[in-house]
Amino acid sequence: MQRADRAVELFRDGKACSQAVLLAWSPDFGLDDDAALRLAAPFGSGMRLGGTCGALTGALMVLGLAMCDEGCATREGRALTAAPIAALTERFVARVGATDCPGVLGCDVRDPDVAARARAEGLYESRCAPAVRAASEILQDLLPPG
Repeated sequence: MQRADRAVELFRDGKACSQAVLLAWSPDFGLDDDAALRLAAPFGSGMRLGGTCGALTGALMVLGLAMCDEGCATREGRALTAAPIAALTERFVARVGATDCPGVLGCDVRDPDVAARARAEGLYESRCAPAVRAASEILQDLLPPG
């Protein structure tokens, strides 16, 4: 199964967007499912603040796992991730239209009534699932082979 398919399946199974993307890759980096779920949980729904889409933050976590080593403790080591982060973000915006949850969903689900309406209208399926797929497919293209 392709990673993007796995991430979308996990999202549709009830995982947050951030969890779904991280979980699709976590075994490759020795991160067990429980740790991945706990680590990514606060990033769903734009960190519950309407901020950066959790699918994108989940992909950023995977980029960090894939591209950082002990050198990431330094500014210079972290700088190695700048180009992949920029590429991921640029391509995500090109496919999804935004980096923030309200931009992706077309509404701000911090309001419980709006969140209920978004669920009723199927926005999580029609907008968030494609964002999970986009983040995962872009990530797959950016990751080093192996």
